[in-house]
Amino acid sequence: MLKGLVESMAKALVDKPEEVSVKEVDGEKTTVFELRVAQSDLGKVIGKQGKTARAMRAILSAAGTKVGKRCVLEILE
Repeated sequence: MLKGLVESMAKALVDKPEEVSVKEVDGEKTTVFELRVAQSDLGKVIGKQGKTARAMRAILSAAGTKVGKRCVLEILE
């Protein structure tokens, strides 16, 4: 559910949605979502001064709290 949330948010922002991939890494207490996008779309996902990335992390954190998980979003190059 949360993986799909991250994927749909990223696909809505980028020019090349087919290159969006999300990998879910489950830890003991934390789930890490690794987001990869096309190099040309990296700026769109991060946003000015990181505001878009911060907003995506806030939404993911809130959704994770609802299901009882601590979630972290990492945007990889």
